[in-house]
Amino acid sequence: MPHSPSHIKVLFAGVMSLILSLGIARFAYTPLLPIMQSQAGLGDASGGWLATFNYMGYMAGALIAASISNLHLKDTLYRIGLILALITTAGMGLSENIWIWGAMRFLAGLSSAAGLLIGSGLILNWLIRHNHRMELGIHFSGLGLGIVLSAVAVDLMADHLSWDQQWLALTLIGVILFIPAWGWLPRPDSTPFTNSGVRMEDAPPRRNWLIILFSSYFCAGFGYVVSATFLVVIVESEPALQGYGELAWLMVGLAAAPACFIWDRIARKTGELKALAIAFGLQIIGIMLPTLFDASLQLVLFSAALYGGTFIGIVSLMLTMIGKFYPTKPAKPMGKLTLSYGVAQIIAPALAGTLAETSGTYNGSLYLAAIIMSIGLLLIGWLAFRENAQLQVVPG
Repeated sequence: MPHSPSHIKVLFAGVMSLILSLGIARFAYTPLLPIMQSQAGLGDASGGWLATFNYMGYMAGALIAASISNLHLKDTLYRIGLILALITTAGMGLSENIWIWGAMRFLAGLSSAAGLLIGSGLILNWLIRHNHRMELGIHFSGLGLGIVLSAVAVDLMADHLSWDQQWLALTLIGVILFIPAWGWLPRPDSTPFTNSGVRMEDAPPRRNWLIILFSSYFCAGFGYVVSATFLVVIVESEPALQGYGELAWLMVGLAAAPACFIWDRIARKTGELKALAIAFGLQIIGIMLPTLFDASLQLVLFSAALYGGTFIGIVSLMLTMIGKFYPTKPAKPMGKLTLSYGVAQIIAPALAGTLAETSGTYNGSLYLAAIIMSIGLLLIGWLAFRENAQLQVVPG
């Protein structure tokens, strides 16, 4: 029998894959957007549409993840996603054609789905199979760390490299991340038993419960994506805050990096649904704060921290919770759940960008995001209220 790697090493491979496929290939676009607007002539609406292409690719990746059960095929797609992350990051810096940019953002979306959904499913399957706690908080810290990396890298490079050179420099960083992300995730075991001989069996919840959960995740996707796409631009649009956009994005990452670990602990005490309700409520507050008070650096950073600490908790709790119901193939239901998130991510960026270009402010988009998040909170609250012994996910 081949030697089994430590679970820390496996989780580290997942962290590196998320930093590469999301932190760089996907999220670096946010701090680079205002730089591309000033240096490459990219407009608000075009910036929103490029984000929409990215989320279309992400949803296509979610469709793929939701349609296949073969673990070995998923492993292959995960590794293709890592390669795509490097190609698409480099591709953004090698062209000034809006359609090529759109294609790169679409393929980067495929890459991020491979890292977030397929990679997370493979790691959750490995943890279950090797009798480790069914939590992905450490793994999902890669999202926050990726945001931190992209924010710090862009901030350090901004005065020295042009927008296209920054994309190429990020590609070189990605090559370093690629090595452990590829080499330290073991090839999957497709037998139906854990290492201790316990048979792994799926126990899906009721259909109505799933429909409400999927609907709430759609609302979460809408609330998440407006800030994910335009946070830096929103901050930079305030005269008193110009130059602090990257700092706000850095705060998102700093809050997100430990958040999943913290939300795992909260969920152990309250259950996943109550923890999700708390996260929804805090994110709504974070979205609304900049619209309710005069902009100040302290307020913006607090709002960014609330956003970063909650959106990643919602993603982590949702995906882990649904994966626990399907231990033999967790990536498949994760992909199906993410389709609802992905639909919102396709609609919201283009809508927000167009509203901003016509109105001259992002407040309307933030109000809409908060309203839709509130609907999601009500749905999660209903599930938590109706939770019973058959459907309750027992923490820990």
